[in-house]
Amino acid sequence: MLSSDLLVHQLYRSEPVRAAVRERFGERVLRGGEIDRDALAARAFATAEDRAWLERLLWPLVGERIAAWRERQERRQPPPRALAVEVPLLFEAGMEGDFDATIAIVADERLRARRAAERGHRALDARAARQLSQEEKAARATYVVLNDGSVAELERRLEEVLRAIAGP
Repeated sequence: MLSSDLLVHQLYRSEPVRAAVRERFGERVLRGGEIDRDALAARAFATAEDRAWLERLLWPLVGERIAAWRERQERRQPPPRALAVEVPLLFEAGMEGDFDATIAIVADERLRARRAAERGHRALDARAARQLSQEEKAARATYVVLNDGSVAELERRLEEVLRAIAGP
């Protein structure tokens, strides 16, 4: 599995992205020469224009890295039966056409907010306002998985979907 969030973390450590972010938002979004994600989120989600600028910078780069990863995986012998990529803003980024199937993992909004806060995410309201509703994501997805229980329950539900996608 590949995480687009991990790719964004890697991109933030690259000099071209760091330089572009510094030029746009100034030194206030850096700590020790590295991008401070919380400071950047506060700035980037402050206006629709700044958020859109950051998305235009990152999303094409993330898409390129996903495509390269997919090509490497498909060249493996034997090739994997299925590949999974975690993309929290899949539909918002317009990337759903890059995949054979999509899975929306949905949960009650209060539960999602609590989990995000527990992980230390900042600017939750601004981030949530940018995302499609759970209902919209579910309507667009090929498969929908409810994430209202334990990690083990989520894994079991996802395994069922992956078996349906990859076949026996």
